[in-house]
Amino acid sequence: MADDGVPESITSVVQQVIAAIPAGCTWMLPVTGDDGAVTDFRIAATSERVRDIYDRGTQRLQSLLSELYPSMVGGPLWRMYLRVLDSGEPEQFADFQYEEKSAGVVAHSRFAIDVHRVLGGLLVWWQRSDEYQRRLENTELLGNLGWSEYDVVTGRTDWSPGTYRIFGRDPALGPMSRTEQAAAMLAEDRGIAETAWQTLDSGATSDVTVRFRVGAAVKHVRILSDLARDAAGAPVKIYAVVQDVTAREDSRTAIERLGDQLRTREMTALAEHRLALQLQNMIQPVPSEPFGLNGLRAMVGYLPAERALRVGGDWYHAQTLDDGQAVLVVGDVAGHGLDAASGMAHLRFALVAWLSIGIRDPGTLLGHLNRLCSQLALTGTAVVARYDPCSRELTWARGGHMPPLLARSGTAVELRRPPGLLLGADNDACYSVAVELLQADDLVLFYTDGLVERRAGSADERMAQVTAALCQESAAPDADCLSRLRGVLHTASPDDDTCTLAIHVDP
Repeated sequence: MADDGVPESITSVVQQVIAAIPAGCTWMLPVTGDDGAVTDFRIAATSERVRDIYDRGTQRLQSLLSELYPSMVGGPLWRMYLRVLDSGEPEQFADFQYEEKSAGVVAHSRFAIDVHRVLGGLLVWWQRSDEYQRRLENTELLGNLGWSEYDVVTGRTDWSPGTYRIFGRDPALGPMSRTEQAAAMLAEDRGIAETAWQTLDSGATSDVTVRFRVGAAVKHVRILSDLARDAAGAPVKIYAVVQDVTAREDSRTAIERLGDQLRTREMTALAEHRLALQLQNMIQPVPSEPFGLNGLRAMVGYLPAERALRVGGDWYHAQTLDDGQAVLVVGDVAGHGLDAASGMAHLRFALVAWLSIGIRDPGTLLGHLNRLCSQLALTGTAVVARYDPCSRELTWARGGHMPPLLARSGTAVELRRPPGLLLGADNDACYSVAVELLQADDLVLFYTDGLVERRAGSADERMAQVTAALCQESAAPDADCLSRLRGVLHTASPDDDTCTLAIHVDP
């Protein structure tokens, strides 16, 4: 017989049962004082498979609750334990917030907790809700996603935060009714919605893109839905995942419109080049003059191939992030034509989305770009770098791309290249990062292969011209050094597009 009056055989059985449950579950026995009042709870059985915020499992056995979680004593959850122990009526704490001030432990954690009186003690089921919610919200934000659940029987609709964001609706108002959704839908798309209903009724999954008026804008919303039925075959619930694909549809429409112009027989070569520049500027505008980043000056150049009548997939991105660091990217999607331009747009827009949710590591970003290339059946190259103006560290990684050139005090060299496979070649490829400590007045050049590869003349000769110009400017750099580089960098290749990103480290 244990000190608390519960036979050890029962305690052993309860521990074996709880150990097999793949959930957060703990059985606690009350500890009483001389007056019979409950003063504490002792952990008599607990799960090893789901651990607490301190990563403790069965090592909590026989420990007092007040010792494990001292801030809980006397609080609302503690009082709920006492009530359930006294009344025998189960209770639920839907949003228990636990605060911790120890280093290395999440300061604010949220749980959903169910408590039942069992065998003279308390059986406590708990689940972390903050981590699940954070993962859900970040996933929805990254993919412009949301979900909706409609109960056919009761008429109740539930929306995720992402769905409210897509439809620009205040969550305090609750989900839009079916009448409100129909009113927001463009009249010419209502036939698509009717087709979706017929598809669901036939037992298949529906996948449609419908336009909705949201405020003053029109959004393209992709809706993937399926229908759940009861045992008699009657509809019970409709589950839907929604995605805002407005940017994709707008880009596709613009590209198709420009593509039609490209295919017009009367178009002259000059007009074709003008159209190519228009498409590139629409997707990634090229500043005409050097511009500032945090701790850097940057200059971007893009030139379409002289003889190619189709648009290429060269691209760049340069941005100061909200943490003060700068991100620098140059890439090249294989091939030419509208498919290459569309692939370039997908990669650039995806990169901006990943940066917006706090993904900063160049190797991680290249891993995401690689998997996206695999999904889109593309191949390409890219170099991604992050510059810290405080430490002047340039952290970078490459996926099949040429390394940047570093010019300092009259000399220019390639940065030592970390390993990095061509994007889209292996879905599971990993990308290593390298770190270069820059100095004041350093010049760094990111570029695509059109800068140096020529059918007439060797790549080595062209590279020698570029490095000579970098050496000359780095020997005595000033505020105009980037502008003077424009002449040698902005020379179109006959056969390939050229994209350059040159930076000057602030003195």
